[in-house]
Amino acid sequence: QVQLVESGGGLVQPGGSLRLSCAASGFTFSNYPMSWYRQAPGKERELVASIIHTGGSTNYADSVKGRFTISRDNAKNTVYLQMNALKPEDTAVYYCRAVVVYVYWGQGTQVTVSS
Repeated sequence: QVQLVESGGGLVQPGGSLRLSCAASGFTFSNYPMSWYRQAPGKERELVASIIHTGGSTNYADSVKGRFTISRDNAKNTVYLQMNALKPEDTAVYYCRAVVVYVYWGQGTQVTVSS
């Protein structure tokens, strides 16, 4: 049974940083790419960043390039999203996603950027 559990969200001031984690279980984590999505109120869910199974290649939405970094630790079955220079427009629920035959989502973690 595939499970994805996000953590690390919270309230942060503009310009601040957060690191999100997504702990995966129920599949061979090191064989699959992983991605982070986000959904702001009233908006569609959008891709933030993705990383291939080895961690050797990453991809980012234009809106977060240079500020966010996706990484993974295959020994810990965990994918991370380091978010720096946060802006109010980064406020959203952040979701971890895996495609293991089917699409699986975590429960999401709220990130609020506000002074």
